[in-house]
Amino acid sequence: MKSNAKISIDYSRVSEHTVNPYLFGHFVEDIRDHMEAMLAFPLKDMDFESEAELRTSVSGSWYAYTNGRNTQYAMEAPAPRHSGRAQRIRIYSDDEAYSGIAQKSALKGPMDYTVRVVARASIELQYLMVEAVDRRTEEVLGQLKIELHSHNWQDYEGQMTILRACTDAEIRVYVPEEHPRWIDHVSTGMLWLDHVSLLPVDHIALVKREIVEMTRALNAGMMRLAGNYISAYHWEHGIGPVLERPVMYNEAWGGWTSKYFGTDEFIRFCHELQVEPLICVNDGSGTPEEAAQWIEYCNGSVDTPMGALRAKNGSPEPYHVKYWEIGNEVWGQWQVGACSAEQFAERTVQFAKRMKETDASIVLLACGHYEQGWNKSLLALAGEHIDYLTLHLYHGYGPFGMNRDTPAEDRYKAMASYPEWTRHYIRQTMEAIHSDIKHQHVKLAITEYNTMYYPNTVRKGLPDEHTLGAAVANAANLNEMIRCSDSVHIGSFSDLVNGWLGGCIRVGDFYADQYRGKQAGWSGHPLTIYGTPTYEVLKLYANRDIRHILHVEAECGTFSVTSNQKTPVELDALPDLDVVAGTNGDRSRITLFIVNRSLEEVRVELDLRSFDASEEGTLYEITSDSYNNINSVFQPDHIKCTERSVLTENWQHGYVLRPSSIYVMEFGKAD
Repeated sequence: MKSNAKISIDYSRVSEHTVNPYLFGHFVEDIRDHMEAMLAFPLKDMDFESEAELRTSVSGSWYAYTNGRNTQYAMEAPAPRHSGRAQRIRIYSDDEAYSGIAQKSALKGPMDYTVRVVARASIELQYLMVEAVDRRTEEVLGQLKIELHSHNWQDYEGQMTILRACTDAEIRVYVPEEHPRWIDHVSTGMLWLDHVSLLPVDHIALVKREIVEMTRALNAGMMRLAGNYISAYHWEHGIGPVLERPVMYNEAWGGWTSKYFGTDEFIRFCHELQVEPLICVNDGSGTPEEAAQWIEYCNGSVDTPMGALRAKNGSPEPYHVKYWEIGNEVWGQWQVGACSAEQFAERTVQFAKRMKETDASIVLLACGHYEQGWNKSLLALAGEHIDYLTLHLYHGYGPFGMNRDTPAEDRYKAMASYPEWTRHYIRQTMEAIHSDIKHQHVKLAITEYNTMYYPNTVRKGLPDEHTLGAAVANAANLNEMIRCSDSVHIGSFSDLVNGWLGGCIRVGDFYADQYRGKQAGWSGHPLTIYGTPTYEVLKLYANRDIRHILHVEAECGTFSVTSNQKTPVELDALPDLDVVAGTNGDRSRITLFIVNRSLEEVRVELDLRSFDASEEGTLYEITSDSYNNINSVFQPDHIKCTERSVLTENWQHGYVLRPSSIYVMEFGKAD
């Protein structure tokens, strides 16, 4: 059933504050497959860091590639100064066999790849082959012959052309059977591999070109480097020559922390995107001195010890990283270094003083909480030393006592109430901030937010986080952040790429450990890269030119959320339409953001009052036939933002909005 609504925008009532572009920021975390999906390398275990997964002593994702009856495999210490391990392969001449290692992979093409191999070999081994083949047809897609020059460790590099894309390829590194044979005696036929990597030449700063292009379209403003892993991360292990960086276990998420995306790579990524970096320091297992050295590495001149080290690593000019965050969810028992609010406040003071001594110009954020007892203690003891308090807001079924047995429409309505919860926590936190003059200067940074559909272990369908309904919830939440933009200056959507189920850019079909029973590559589309419906929302919002907020009123129908437990937020009579409006710097344009949270069509009449609009405006729409619809590797463009011109008078007389959909309308001034 269609309902009627009216939206009135008062162009004469404009906010004094400006909307910070950092409100539309994003978040990079080394969580599960985030780095694997983001970085351009198609191979895993490039440094043979993982334990053997099979009976044969071959590292991690690699496996034996040989027809020799006697070929032997073993793991050894790596080359000097290198991390990981070395893979030893002993080939027996009498077998007259090929012998090496192989790994399944997905390759773009046609494409040139840079091949890098660190190897040593007994002197009778003259060369080895690096080869890419189609596993289904055995078609050779690319081949590179590497001449072995030394019994000692050498770094070999070459180019290999991949003739076409292949989603089910095999990379082989081996000594071929036609290699000249040798007379068996001691110390013969031995090959050691310390590193094997392929890198497509179209990469941008080691990141997949498609990821950079899609992220650039997000117009993020700010990119945050943080997450649970950061509380056990020591930044000095992620700088310098990558092969010499130590392999570090990811204590938060398991597996290995990516040594290929350290400080310099993150800054390069931010520079490519022309966004402001935000770095969270390790206050869990780290020290104030370590944090200060990280700042000096990024911002110090070449006359400082850490600045000189940065220059040695290839970047003589300072990075000028202005925004630094102390602590990530320190209140959570899952966090390394979890502690009480009072203990964290003491740490915050110690960190802040030492960090500011290194660079007085930096802006400091400190870990806040939606539970106000934490914030009050932190502000009382450390409020004078910080500039921002952070909030992490994940909206899920938990507060409603819902599960998968709850009717689908009730679950949708619960998720669509996201902005009401955000408003509640922002108001409570700002009351705590304004309670004492000594910390009234502090602003808010919502450094992680997303929908979180719990319980979400062992799924039988595609993840709900990717639905149009999730996009509706996130868009309405963004509306609330814009409404509160006098206090909320920074936002970081969680995550950027894969990682957990909320990543707005998806690479392939790997849904992390919450989608058990499916392995990466099961769909046959591991090379497909696409955006979720929420990606479309984030891109749409961040690319609108809004500098100031306009007063807007909406008269519309309402809905209620049925909760199975008491909630701190009133859930009766929530407006069907979530609306916010803004204008650009010279006030020549009005931008209207409308989220139809209703499950019905809504006919909207628009009153622009004193604004003399041009005859036509531009309408952006994100919609589909059902709030449960998603984008996937099978239909990556199923839900996309569309753009078209619409007569202004159509809005004034009544425009029909589809259920569970997002709209942005831009009106320019009449000539």
